[in-house]
Amino acid sequence: MPPARHLFATCILTLSALGAGAGAHAADWVSYRDAYRAMVVFEKYGGPKHGLQHHLQVVPLEKGVALEGVQLTLAGKANQVNLALDPLGRTAFPLLKAAYDENAALYLSRKIGAFSVRPRVSLLPQADGVYDAAQLRAGCEQALGFARHADASQRALQCGGVRFVFARRAGEIAVRLHRLDGADQVLAPVNGPAFQGDADEGFPTVVYRFAGAERAQVISANVPLAIVPLFE
Repeated sequence: MPPARHLFATCILTLSALGAGAGAHAADWVSYRDAYRAMVVFEKYGGPKHGLQHHLQVVPLEKGVALEGVQLTLAGKANQVNLALDPLGRTAFPLLKAAYDENAALYLSRKIGAFSVRPRVSLLPQADGVYDAAQLRAGCEQALGFARHADASQRALQCGGVRFVFARRAGEIAVRLHRLDGADQVLAPVNGPAFQGDADEGFPTVVYRFAGAERAQVISANVPLAIVPLFE
């Protein structure tokens, strides 16, 4: 088994590939132990991460594969837990020693050949929808620090900005850049993927790119599903 950090770096864990054992469900589940080893890397990371959140994401591998109605279930010998997925397919992954020891299974309620599971790091949203540019940059730098820790190939990258991702039915997206001199700039949404490389490009997104030590605020009237760091 690869070390945990390598598992995180390569945890585009194709569910069908990780299915193991004999029987009808051999290609229908992923090892909880393998997912645990990938996800625990973030928990053990000693660098700054107070501005971040960490999820396990179920990701369609092809365009047109919908997540609506998909259920992810952790099934052990004694009980099972339904892991609720948000509109991006993310869930708060439970780190359970008992499930690890028995190598419980993660089942998806769909035929899973078209899905993978991936660790995802994003910035914490603010209840008031107001984000200082310095705060967004600091969050991106925290995410990049972790990415470099988990995968040495990320060391050459820099923080370019952040992507605000909104629900498909969020209505009119209203995001503006407010500079301290009083000037406002509307940041227009475009459809795109939530995370780089996702097949689903149908989410309303707004990108804010860092510009030096700009003193400004990004103000969103809509609550984002995710704020994704952009590495370039």
